[in-house]
Amino acid sequence: MAVLGAGVLAAGAPAAAPGVGHAADARALAAPMNPRDFDLRSGDDLSGPVRALGGRLRRAGVSALLRSSGHDRLGSGCGEAAGVPAGSLVYCFDKADSNTRSWVPQGVTSVSDATAGERWAGGVRPILVSWHNGGRVRVTFVDPERRAYRHALLVEPVMEEGRPTYTDVGIHAGGIAWYGDNLYVADTRHGLRVFDMRQIFDLAGNGAGSTDHADRIGLYGGKYYAHGFRYVMAQTGSWEFARGKVGATCRGSGPLRMSWAAIDRTTSPHVLIAGEYCRPAWAQGRVVTWPLRALAGRGTVRPEGGASLPVDRVQGAVRAHGQWWFTQSHGEKPGRLFSTRYTDGGWAPVRARTISPGPEDLSCYRGRHRVFTLAEHPGRRALWAFHAAACS
Repeated sequence: MAVLGAGVLAAGAPAAAPGVGHAADARALAAPMNPRDFDLRSGDDLSGPVRALGGRLRRAGVSALLRSSGHDRLGSGCGEAAGVPAGSLVYCFDKADSNTRSWVPQGVTSVSDATAGERWAGGVRPILVSWHNGGRVRVTFVDPERRAYRHALLVEPVMEEGRPTYTDVGIHAGGIAWYGDNLYVADTRHGLRVFDMRQIFDLAGNGAGSTDHADRIGLYGGKYYAHGFRYVMAQTGSWEFARGKVGATCRGSGPLRMSWAAIDRTTSPHVLIAGEYCRPAWAQGRVVTWPLRALAGRGTVRPEGGASLPVDRVQGAVRAHGQWWFTQSHGEKPGRLFSTRYTDGGWAPVRARTISPGPEDLSCYRGRHRVFTLAEHPGRRALWAFHAAACS
């Protein structure tokens, strides 16, 4: 197992950068990591209840979801309020989604992660954003060409008294990664939840579903509800750490706190990247990669590479052609963007720049040579991207 493509798995010393530090010098000299800590094991097979739901509800593809009536419209003017750097590509949610404190945006991925040709069935090119809300998760499908977007509620299918239904997905969803038909969602204490683009259900598609009653989820009186959402996206599986769930803080050993996720299509094989958000007083955070072709099946998947992170408080990371980018949050203050490479000697010197407050997950859109992220704070919220030549 390599350290992000170079050497053996170890905790390399973090590179120095202006204003970057750790709580104690000892954190830079962490012990080598055990690759078995990052083994992922497939969770429960949910194909039965998903199949049963398909017998009751009408499926809808991504293109149909985006082009259906009643979608929300992208707004404008959020870049300055969000503190987005000049020269960025900026998309604004409507007034309600830009200001809500109930839903908080976290993860970002796009069709560029999903397919080599960066185009989905029907010719759409969506960008996806995950949001959490006290025990619920929604994913927003953004269509930049039509300047429209649509939310879908993530649900976990179950069987109750022989009938298929579903429940809320109560996780933070701090990172998402779309590859092929699968959407991987970070589950901080356990690993990854897996959702399928072919298992999106339209509750307005037939008489079995309803978009009423925001307080209801699942099957009530023979009809399916989803807190008023029209679309639900069903979980089809999961990947859990073979050595059990993680603790409430970063420990520097054991399974990873799955805080964020990304895709690297510029390596062979393609890999899923995930890592930890660790506060300065905690142990040094780690980043790990897994081969995506192995995550398409079942069983146990071993990591492809890993290393200690070069900075703390990492909210998102992505790699393309060996170039790494990391976001770091500072509460309501401006965030920071770091870029570096990993070499045989560890992390190269880190370059830092100031960006929007509350920067989150990262995703490389290869055809645009841009890396997308999110500014999460209400009233200063934006989906935006900076130019990155290595993202290609």
